[in-house]
Amino acid sequence: MAAYEKRRAAAAPAPAAGSGLAEPARPAAGGLGSEADFLLRAGVTAMVREALLKVLEARPEEPVSFLADYFERLVLGSPGAAGEASAELPGPPQRLARALWYVRLAHHSHRTAFDSNAGAAYEVLGAGGRRRKAGVDGRLYSELLRRICQRGAAPAEAAAALLGRVRCRDHEAVPLPVFRYGVLACSVLLEFAAKADALFGVLGGGSGAADGRVCQAVLRALEEALGTGHGPRPGRFLEAGSRLGPDRLALAMDRALRERQRGSAMSREEFLRRATALFVARVKPIE
Repeated sequence: MAAYEKRRAAAAPAPAAGSGLAEPARPAAGGLGSEADFLLRAGVTAMVREALLKVLEARPEEPVSFLADYFERLVLGSPGAAGEASAELPGPPQRLARALWYVRLAHHSHRTAFDSNAGAAYEVLGAGGRRRKAGVDGRLYSELLRRICQRGAAPAEAAAALLGRVRCRDHEAVPLPVFRYGVLACSVLLEFAAKADALFGVLGGGSGAADGRVCQAVLRALEEALGTGHGPRPGRFLEAGSRLGPDRLALAMDRALRERQRGSAMSREEFLRRATALFVARVKPIE
């Protein structure tokens, strides 16, 4: 105790002459260097640098949540926290959850980050034990796609139809390009459904139903826009749908409203079902 008091007295600042006030404490020489040395010795500098690199690599939509999850997994000792996606994980449920976490990190429009995260998810699902498989089997692949489609406004019929076009047989080994294509198709379906839902909100004025003739006209215009979106990736059809600008929508709605007789109402569910069916019909099936 005496030694502690002696050190405390030595560290206390001397009062200024005639002021009655204490001088502010001055940092010891080399203090900043000592702090930097401490961070280096504790491994904090390398840890933070690695975390920032992971954020830049994954490009998540919510970087703060990503970092919180990253450090939580790091503290809990999860092998995936350090980016070791190929490490052994205990059982299919854990591997599926980890793969799902990867594919949701970045938006599909961030091509490099999305493809990289899909590759990490593929490695996680392929790490089925001590003996590594050549690829992911169709059963795990289909289950992952089903879980992706569960999170969103896509109707169950559209999700089932899309899975029928991109799934593989349970016993088949799914190559990485096919895996990426299926994950991308499901991700784009969710966004397409969200955009269709927002479009119906405009048509219905926030209610649960809208004029059937107007909805029919908008769906026809949407079908024409999707017909121009030829390309190998499902995202091209979303880009084509985005080109359905306000001018084309206004023209289609005006054409429908010129008819004096009001058509029967169309529900939100019916509009979403028909709009997403247009998208699914243009996704190239996996052969």
